[in-house]
Amino acid sequence: MEEKEEYGYVKDGKVFLKGYLGNADRQIGEVKRTEQEAIDYFKNRFTIAQSKVETLKKDIEEAQNKGSYLTKLTQLRRKLIGFDAIGDFVPLLEKLDKAEDYLTGLILVNQAKNLEIKRALIEDAKTAAAIEDWPAATDAVQEVKDKWIRTGPVDNEFQEDVDAQFQAVLDDFFHRRREHFAEQSKIVQAKVDEYEKIIKKVKQLSWSKDLDESYKQAREIRKEWNALGELPPKKFFKINKAYRHFFKLFYDKYNESKGIQPENREDPRIGQQRKLLVEAEDALKNDNIVTAAEKAKVLLSKWKEIRIPYRQSDRELNDRFRSTCDKIFELSYLARVISRKYPAFELKSEEEQLRAQIREMEWLVSREKSDLDMATLDVERSLTGDEDQDKRLRGRLNIQKRKVAMKDKILREFQRKLERLER
Repeated sequence: MEEKEEYGYVKDGKVFLKGYLGNADRQIGEVKRTEQEAIDYFKNRFTIAQSKVETLKKDIEEAQNKGSYLTKLTQLRRKLIGFDAIGDFVPLLEKLDKAEDYLTGLILVNQAKNLEIKRALIEDAKTAAAIEDWPAATDAVQEVKDKWIRTGPVDNEFQEDVDAQFQAVLDDFFHRRREHFAEQSKIVQAKVDEYEKIIKKVKQLSWSKDLDESYKQAREIRKEWNALGELPPKKFFKINKAYRHFFKLFYDKYNESKGIQPENREDPRIGQQRKLLVEAEDALKNDNIVTAAEKAKVLLSKWKEIRIPYRQSDRELNDRFRSTCDKIFELSYLARVISRKYPAFELKSEEEQLRAQIREMEWLVSREKSDLDMATLDVERSLTGDEDQDKRLRGRLNIQKRKVAMKDKILREFQRKLERLER
């Protein structure tokens, strides 16, 4: 028995789609109950094919990056040709053909524009690479590189050529930069060697039997030290520490031999910083944490106004002040979280309050450690070998590390308090 429709039919208990566009008739299913029900089922399925075509057409019309839909269109055409349904597939495929012609035309136009843009970017890269200031040149080259990455592909005929030209400019720039910083490292190391020679002279001062002569030599050594010029702060800190240490040993020995009681002369700016530290520590102990946070902002601003050269700064004092302010800010943030999540927090027992604080701080620590891991990977991928730029990247990462460390410290303090209450 055979049941026929315009686009499909049933024969010997099987459902067929009539051939179109040179394709032979194709079996698409079997009769489960009645032939009409089978026909109706596959006719209804045709609406799915129509919907998919209309949806893709609408998406293309609304999309900004229309060219990205060409692959989806190709995939949909392949699915339609093998789709099990009864209906007129020819108009649907014609719509896809028309959309493909439209997208192909757009892609050709865009590829031409992209080629023009990339050729201009190659010239921009050459200009940036020629900048004499290496940090500025690196920033400019990186900016051009970012634009290059954001620019779409060009025709295959030109792709390899423009990529090779652009990469050649980058390779030349980064090769010259590596050579420059390698030479700078040699210069710095040579200066470090000169500093270390002076430190050996300072060591020998304390061994001399003629302390008066050594005292005269000390003045000349100081002049020699100051004439050497600057070093990167991290390298200078360690060297300067040894220099000051051995000079102190000599002057202590000299003063003792002369019966001199040295005066403790502290830079008045260091004294100002000590006062700010006392105020910060007092705010942390005695003030409402929200008030303390406002006060800490003011103290930080005052601290920054006290400009002390790196060589003369008190590193321990700096660390204590920064740590105190960090703790105030982290506790203030936690207080805002607590007030939002626990409206009746003040009515809870001390033990309940600690448990809530521990719970929230554990979540904050976990979240920020995860963020820190991601940031660490980003920084490692972004390091360029440019000392100044890499220093800025690591500086921002160190701020994150410091915040996580402070949250972790506060969490441990809460946990110890809770343990004491539970004993």
